[in-house]
Amino acid sequence: MPLNQYQQEVGPSLADARPGKMPDITLLDGRYCSVEHLTVAEHYEDILDFYFTNRILSDWTYMYADPFESEEAVRQCLEDYEQSSNPYFFAIRDKASGKVLGTFSLMAITPKNRSVEMGRVILAPALQKTRAATEAQYLVMTYVFDVLYYRRYEWKCDSLNRPSANAAQRLGFTFEGRFRNHAIYKGRSRDTDWFSIIDSEWPALKERFENWLAPDNFDENGQQKRSLKEC
Repeated sequence: MPLNQYQQEVGPSLADARPGKMPDITLLDGRYCSVEHLTVAEHYEDILDFYFTNRILSDWTYMYADPFESEEAVRQCLEDYEQSSNPYFFAIRDKASGKVLGTFSLMAITPKNRSVEMGRVILAPALQKTRAATEAQYLVMTYVFDVLYYRRYEWKCDSLNRPSANAAQRLGFTFEGRFRNHAIYKGRSRDTDWFSIIDSEWPALKERFENWLAPDNFDENGQQKRSLKEC
């Protein structure tokens, strides 16, 4: 560990300490899905289905927001999402069906520290636990690390939200700890679990994703031959 002029340990100096850029994309194109900047004109009808018409109420238990009560409430929300720069919202389009089946965002964007969080993940049942869902995460990670050159990528969830925590660990995030009494929402106390990926971990993780997403890793029924961890 380097020492300063007072013989105190300090963190390593960075070759490039410039602030990062804000997200600004139209399309991230993959093999199984595309990730598109969310717009009302392009995405409202598809999103309405899994946000309201055929929503799964239990999927909203650990969201800060309550389920939508009307189609107009969904439209208003998406109008706000479209205009927002932090969080920056995406729609996930499944290429097999051609439909938008999920949304998520880059949030807590901190250019000075080159740190950002993946959050507000809402997936229709047809997208959950699919290649397209994993690829969508891979596409955004690639954008964050390889294009924006951010150093830290976060995932946070209610400590009781085991599906979210399991998803984070499957995707390669490292558990960092639990913030006790971190938040109050829906009249409940929330302990928050924190996970992260840092830039030095990304090259190996990127290779793992690409090995898993390769067509030859799936049989004729679309079943994986090797898990993401095994890749």
